Amino acid sequence: MQVGFYNAKCSQAESIVRGVITSHFATDKSLPAALLRMHFHDCFVMGCDGSILIDTVGNNVSEKEAGPNQTVRGFEIIDEAKAKLESACPSVVSCADIIALATRDAVFLAGGPQYNLPTGRRDGRVSSINNVNLPGPTFQVSQAAAAFANKGLTLQDMVILLGAHTVGVAHCSFFSDRLYNFQGSEAADPSMDPNLVVTLKNVCPSPTSSSTNDPTEFLDQNTSFAFDNSYYQQLQLKHGILQIDQELTSAVSTKGIVTNMASNGITFSKSFAGAIIKMGNIGVLTGKNGEIRTNCRVVNALS
Repeated sequence: MQVGFYNAKCSQAESIVRGVITSHFATDKSLPAALLRMHFHDCFVMGCDGSILIDTVGNNVSEKEAGPNQTVRGFEIIDEAKAKLESACPSVVSCADIIALATRDAVFLAGGPQYNLPTGRRDGRVSSINNVNLPGPTFQVSQAAAAFANKGLTLQDMVILLGAHTVGVAHCSFFSDRLYNFQGSEAADPSMDPNLVVTLKNVCPSPTSSSTNDPTEFLDQNTSFAFDNSYYQQLQLKHGILQIDQELTSAVSTKGIVTNMASNGITFSKSFAGAIIKMGNIGVLTGKNGEIRTNCRVVNALS
């Protein structure tokens, strides 16, 4: 992989992706969060190989159907970019690279770092619900750190990448236990600001209620659509929405990183660029491995 991988074979590749993302961002400021989640969920299962994009066909139930992936969105935007790339440069740009490039461009549009991204990933041919094993919102820091370490990412990388929660939302079902019955206590999580608990209870029904509604709440209660270091500042105020987020300020191993990122937005921005480039290198297929899918939702027919 290298920066500018497509310069010779499809010089307009990155600008085509950027055009599609810029167009959609103009009407949907939640796009960066959606693409960050897609990129993360792709890379943590079988590597960054675009396998999250594959649809279920016949008896093969794909990654998309797994619980954590059922709220992943933005697939049609990847399709749009792919269609334009196929028109300009058939069978050249991989779906895996489109996800990585689209995420990079969306983060920048939200105020995040602008970074050069190595490309040259190829697309995987395997996508199975059975391969999906993602770190969850109720993980403790040690559990999450182990999951990240398994992918070659450090504790620092993990805390920086969780900073992506400076944009986006979470469904109440992922954190309502913190409001009503934290770890079986029949009370709220004491690490959450009591005023925030009251606010969130007005949004989220109790897990024991008959309500089937599952509303969403912003992960960053301050600058919800801006890619900045506000997330870390919110954690210091006990305003973390997900358990894993708030625990970053109490765990000895991560508290100092949170403090550093909360106090310096430029440091966070630079650190995030480095961490997401590193994440984008997990388990990549290059050279003769994998393929360049012509339709991101379906593996190519074997010739």
